[in-house]
Amino acid sequence: MLPRDPLGLILQGLALLGRPVLQSLLALGDMVSFTLNVLLRTFLPPFYPRIILQHAVEIGFFSLPVVGLTAFFAGMVLALQGHTGFARFSAEAAVPRIVALTLTRELGPVLTGLIVAGRMSSAIAAEIASMKVTEQINALITLSIKPLHYLVVPRVIAAVIVLPILVSISDIIGIMGGTLISVYQLDFHPDTYLQNTWNFIEPLDVISGLVKASAFGFLIAIMGCYQGLRCEEGAQGVGRATTLAVVAASVSILFANFILTSLFF
Repeated sequence: MLPRDPLGLILQGLALLGRPVLQSLLALGDMVSFTLNVLLRTFLPPFYPRIILQHAVEIGFFSLPVVGLTAFFAGMVLALQGHTGFARFSAEAAVPRIVALTLTRELGPVLTGLIVAGRMSSAIAAEIASMKVTEQINALITLSIKPLHYLVVPRVIAAVIVLPILVSISDIIGIMGGTLISVYQLDFHPDTYLQNTWNFIEPLDVISGLVKASAFGFLIAIMGCYQGLRCEEGAQGVGRATTLAVVAASVSILFANFILTSLFF
């Protein structure tokens, strides 16, 4: 039996490696094109304020309980861990500062973004994918209703507006959780603790967190809508689109958090 051509084996291996790379680049280009198209249509009529308000309630109000609970326990854990660490250096007074700084800059926006991504990206992708599979999107086109204007833009606007509000509430609840555990378990004086927190927080800390929240809201809505519109036919396609939406939104949030933190600080 004659040995196979080494050059052919090399080319075959390169083809196996290059195929997924090319597919990833095509998917990335399609997503960028979709995002730019959505941004352009955001400023063009028609507008649907009632639908925007409806999605804002779904994204914001119904996410508030789980966001509040997560922020509350995150603040408590931060206070406990901060006290344990700073006690080794006799620097327990830094606990309120580190709790406030960590929540407003990082944990508040990131935790809220990941929670809303897990809750809403999947819901958005499943809803739009189901509409595509049942040909409701084709029905909208038949009625001269543009799917991007009607399905995507309202969700994007609602998420960009609502996420900073959720993060603001998350910061307050998280600081409250850190205050409670510090006062009733770590023997901090409540007035001193709150005064140190207020004196240490700077406007840039809060603003950076709110800007991150808006960016995360945009990514959550875009990923959910994109995966929903690009889903394959059948129930399996809907499930795959839902899973990809959550994964893509979560990874995008972490990547965007790194980029924005580098720009701000």
